[in-house]
Amino acid sequence: MFFGWRVAWAAFAIAVFGWGVGFYGPPVFLHAIREARGWPVWLVSAAVTCHFLLGALAVANLAYLHRRFGLAAITRAGGVAAALGVLGWALAREPWQLFAATPLSAFGWAATGAAAINAMVAPWFDRRRPAALSTAYNGASVGGVLLSPLWVALIAAVGFPGAAALVGGAMVLALWWLSARFLARTPAAMGLEPDGGAPPAAGTARPVPQTAALPGALLWRDPRFATLAAATSIGLFAQVGLIAHLFSLLVPALGAQFAGFAAGLATACAIAGRTGLGWLLPPDADRRRAAAANYGLQICGCLAFFAAGGADVPTLLLGVALFGLGIGNATSLPPLIAQRDFAHADTARVVALVTACSQAAYAFAPAAFGALRDLLPAAPGAAEGAAPAVFLVAAGLQAAAAAVLLLGRGRPSGPWTVRGPTRLRPRPSPSPARSPLG
Repeated sequence: MFFGWRVAWAAFAIAVFGWGVGFYGPPVFLHAIREARGWPVWLVSAAVTCHFLLGALAVANLAYLHRRFGLAAITRAGGVAAALGVLGWALAREPWQLFAATPLSAFGWAATGAAAINAMVAPWFDRRRPAALSTAYNGASVGGVLLSPLWVALIAAVGFPGAAALVGGAMVLALWWLSARFLARTPAAMGLEPDGGAPPAAGTARPVPQTAALPGALLWRDPRFATLAAATSIGLFAQVGLIAHLFSLLVPALGAQFAGFAAGLATACAIAGRTGLGWLLPPDADRRRAAAANYGLQICGCLAFFAAGGADVPTLLLGVALFGLGIGNATSLPPLIAQRDFAHADTARVVALVTACSQAAYAFAPAAFGALRDLLPAAPGAAEGAAPAVFLVAAGLQAAAAAVLLLGRGRPSGPWTVRGPTRLRPRPSPSPARSPLG
C-alpha cells in the first residue's frame, strides 16, 4: 500500500480523538459541570465559546508552528494539551479555573482539527486528495458517534474527572504513537511522489506552478481568499448553529428517543456524503461549484424542515437526510478549493486561516440560534417548541454562503485595485511579512 494511505488512516484516527474531545466534548462537559457545580448555563457556555475562540487563534498560527517545530511534535503536544485541558475542566472548583483550562483544550482542538488533518494528508496526495481527505475527515463524524455517548457513559460511571483521565490518557498514547509511526515521515524523505507516483528522473524539470504565491499580508487582500473565508464562515455558522439545536427541534414531533436516532441518521448521511463526493469528484471539477451545490443540498434540507412544521415526521426525516449529506463536505471542500485556487506554498496557510475565521464565527452560532428561537414567532399550526422559522434563517445563510463562494470563481491572483472606470490592475507585491499570522 502507498504509505500516503496509511497516513490518511492515521489522520482518521487522530480526527476521532480531535473531534470527539475538542468539538463534540464541550456540549457534554457543559451539562456535567452544571450538574456538579450548579453554575449558570451562561457561565459554562462562555467557557465553551472561549474554547473555540482561543482555538481559532491557535489555528491561525498552525502553519507557522508546523514549520517551526514539525507536524509530529505539534500533534503530540496537541494531544497532551487536550488531555490536560479537559482534566482542568473536570477539576475546576471555581469559574476562573474553568477559564484557565480553556487555552489548553483550545490548543489541543486546534492541533487535531480540520486544518491539522489537512496538513497531515496534503503532502501525500495531489490528484487523489479529495478521496484521501474524505477518508481522514470521516474520523470527525466517527468521533461524534463514538465519543459523545462514551463521555456520557464514563461520566455516569466514574465521574467527570475519571472520564477525563481515561479518555485523555488514551488520546495521548494514541497520538504519540501515530505521530511517531506516520507523521514524522515525509514523501521526500521516503523518495516518494504524491499519489504514489515515481520520482522524476534526474535532470527532469518539475512543472512550474500556475498560481503565484501570496506571501505575508498579501493573502488577506486576495479576492479568492476573502470569498472562501467569508463563505466558509457563513456556511459553518448556519450549520453549527442548527446542529446545536436540531435535537431539541426534533423532540416535539419525534420524542427524545427517536430524535436521537434522527441525529445519528444525520451523522451517517454526513459520512456518506463526504465519502461519495471525495471518491467521485473529478480531478478537473470546479470545486467552488461543488461546494455551492453542497450548500444547495442543505438549503433543500432546511426547506423540508420548515415544510414539516415540526409535526410531519416523514418530511422531517427527509430534511435530516438532505441536510446531513452536506455536513461533512462543508469541512472537507474548503481545503480542496484552496488546493486548486492557491499556490502550493500557500495552501497550508490558507486552510489554517480559513479554518480559524470559520471557527471564530461558529463559536457564537449556538447562542445566536438560541436567541432566534426565543425571538422568532412560531408558524401557525407548528408543534410547540418546533420554531420552524429558524430553518428559514439557516437556509438564507447557506444561500448567502453559496453566493459568496461563487463570487470568487475565476478571480485573478493577488490584490486588485480599480484605476479608471472599468479596468483592474494588480497592485505591486510588497516584501513578504514575517508574522506567523501573515
